[in-house]
Amino acid sequence: MTKNTDHMPVNFMKMHGAGNDFVVIDSRNGGPVVSAKLVAAIADRNRGVGFDQLAVIEDGLRLTFYNSDGSTSGACGNATRCIAEREMAMTGVTELALHTGRGALQAVMVEGETWINMGQPQLEWHDVPLAEPLDTLSLPIDGSPAATGMGNPHCTFFVDDAEAVDLTSFGHKHEHHPLYPERTNVQVAHVLGPDHLRMRVWERGAGITLASGSSSCATAVAAHRRGLTGRKVQIDLDGGTLVIDWRDDGVWMTGPTAHVFDGVLTADWLAGL
Repeated sequence: MTKNTDHMPVNFMKMHGAGNDFVVIDSRNGGPVVSAKLVAAIADRNRGVGFDQLAVIEDGLRLTFYNSDGSTSGACGNATRCIAEREMAMTGVTELALHTGRGALQAVMVEGETWINMGQPQLEWHDVPLAEPLDTLSLPIDGSPAATGMGNPHCTFFVDDAEAVDLTSFGHKHEHHPLYPERTNVQVAHVLGPDHLRMRVWERGAGITLASGSSSCATAVAAHRRGLTGRKVQIDLDGGTLVIDWRDDGVWMTGPTAHVFDGVLTADWLAGL
């Protein structure tokens, strides 16, 4: 990216997918050097803008994701869907590829819905990654969660009632579990009916979020591996409903998106950081 030495104003978009909210900076025509300090300042919901994740678009539709604590994220399914939907609307195409830490992700528009192929799940312990060789379907942690990699590490607990879990303490505790050397996203889920799950999520570096695309993919994969659901699952989250379909070519996802507003980070605000 081009360094913004004169603190020129920075344009951004505010988007969300099922309440999982993002700031998106399009740097294809130049933009700021994105640092952990800048990310954390924009993430401040009182003094900045506020978001769960920040996404930077670079040439070739390359996406880089940051959590609200300034750390990077390997994947962000809801942000990828939001950006893909905007790009397809602007260009008139119904299929495109976006490049992330997960590699090239295919996006298609089908009957007005934007679907993203989040790639194949990572089911071997070293790919998640875990700290030692273990059965990823049942970890030696109280509650026997499943471990799944979807570009980010995930730890999924199937419980009697996801609503009853104190997710603030539960999520923070397991995000930092020593079996996860890169920390982990944490999900609690229960079965509502055939191929229908209720899930709540704690994201590493962000905390409780209203939805998470990669977490939903990981939970759907774990539920199918456990024999709880088929390969296509409806997941109800705090912010809305996502549909996950684990096909032969990868884990596909769709759900609601919104481009909420466009904004400008002022030169004065940037200069004061």
